[in-house]
Amino acid sequence: MILVNNIKTGIESSGETAVEAALKMLKLRRGDVRDIWVHKVSLDARKGDIKFVYSVAVRLSSEKAERAYIGKSRDIQVKAEPVISFARGEKKAQSRPVICGFGPRGFMCALSLAEMGFKPIVLEMGEDIDSRIKSVENFEKNRILSPSSNIQFGEGGAGTFSDGKLTTRISDERCGYVTDTLINHGAPPEIAKMAKPHIGTDLLVGVIKNIREKIISLGGEVLFCTALTDIVVKSGKITAVKTQRGEIPCETLVLATGHSRRSVFFMLKSHGAEIEAKPFSVGVRIEHLQTETDRALYHSLAGHPMLPKGEYRLSDTTGERGVYTFCMCPGGQVVAAASEENTVVVNGMSKHARDGKNSNSALVVSVRPEDFGGDFTKAIAFQRELEKNAFIRGGGNYNAPCQTVDRFMRGKEGYNFKRVLPSYPIGVTGADFAKIFPSFVTDSIKRSLPVLDRKLSGFAAGDSVMTGVETRTSSPARIIRGGDFQSNIKGLYPCGEGAGYRGGIMSAAVDGVRIAQHICSQYSPPDF
Repeated sequence: MILVNNIKTGIESSGETAVEAALKMLKLRRGDVRDIWVHKVSLDARKGDIKFVYSVAVRLSSEKAERAYIGKSRDIQVKAEPVISFARGEKKAQSRPVICGFGPRGFMCALSLAEMGFKPIVLEMGEDIDSRIKSVENFEKNRILSPSSNIQFGEGGAGTFSDGKLTTRISDERCGYVTDTLINHGAPPEIAKMAKPHIGTDLLVGVIKNIREKIISLGGEVLFCTALTDIVVKSGKITAVKTQRGEIPCETLVLATGHSRRSVFFMLKSHGAEIEAKPFSVGVRIEHLQTETDRALYHSLAGHPMLPKGEYRLSDTTGERGVYTFCMCPGGQVVAAASEENTVVVNGMSKHARDGKNSNSALVVSVRPEDFGGDFTKAIAFQRELEKNAFIRGGGNYNAPCQTVDRFMRGKEGYNFKRVLPSYPIGVTGADFAKIFPSFVTDSIKRSLPVLDRKLSGFAAGDSVMTGVETRTSSPARIIRGGDFQSNIKGLYPCGEGAGYRGGIMSAAVDGVRIAQHICSQYSPPDF
């Protein structure tokens, strides 16, 4: 396959313009190619000169004809199309693989194993997606939290309520495999071409249901409201898992529980699993008007129908600790993401249309393992302390503590709402984040807000709304695994973000596929 990159067009141009430009660069006619299509499209809004930037993929009659273009131009790349394979091991599995967690890492691992004939058993502590949505709505309307089924736990994982962002910094051939899988189960086909693809929470729900049904049709099981409570270890190997429904024989356990299933870390520690503290971040959600974000990025072209909703990713590394934005949600809302009673946690999400009035992002400060002497239990205790403090400062009723930027910068409690109104669905209470976070967090944010505002005009406008606390950016702990992807407890495969490997939907899903490939290479399906 040939990739013709860095094709820039005006915002009124279509993908066909990019295709014609690619043919011209290759000195080919349409009839000379076997296939040609837009591979990726991104937006370059630097310096106010807004352009679409295309990458066009071309297939010729043979690989030999394609290789003739190697070295022709720095914008022409010849690459082999990735082939994702699943080898079949010779050792007969004695039991069906068990996958704990049905987020992106869990459902991609389960689907891959199901397609290879392993008929996996999935344990999901939370509810199916339709019931889970009702539990989330009940929390938002009536302040009744379900600790087992909420924005963190349940079918689809935490990513279901974060707009289905598929942006990743990893370069892995499995990314295309994951994207194709999502499209084949109902995701919009355009996500394969977007530089910053997203599905949207509203559409992701259907995709997840379709994947679940496919797993079941292939002989797998998905057990909802079924928490993993313990494991049985003999001679350093897993032999069974204990659940709310009883004990299940198990020699292969894929742990895909997500970053918020804290009890699992402590359970594994009691069995001697090697676990270490890892870096994470804490802070707030900051909201602005989406129109102001668009204006800062697109200037006079803001609102043009051909332009997507404005997105940003900002960072400040000038201080002792890094401050950065994370999980930016164009046209989105702040959501109530607590998973433990009497705590407040915030996150952000967008629907597919991204048509909300506000944009928001996490504004967070780096936290280091050495802050806790490398002890992951102390890191988890730190998260919990912030979340409980936020609950108290919010009024003890699941309202979120809130402060506008102008008052935060002056050390004044509360808010001064003007253009931007908070979107947190339960309600907010005026607070002082200096009384919730340790000083290294608030001092770092206070130092960085003017820096980030210079990078994106209006980011730190006085009426921008800050809501807290954001503590679940990533797992504070890593379950150590070896080159065989197993813990020191053999048969235990820590997987994805919750185990400290790979963050975000795409990279977590890729890790799930990787684990499935390894299991397939070691075993053949058990006799059923």
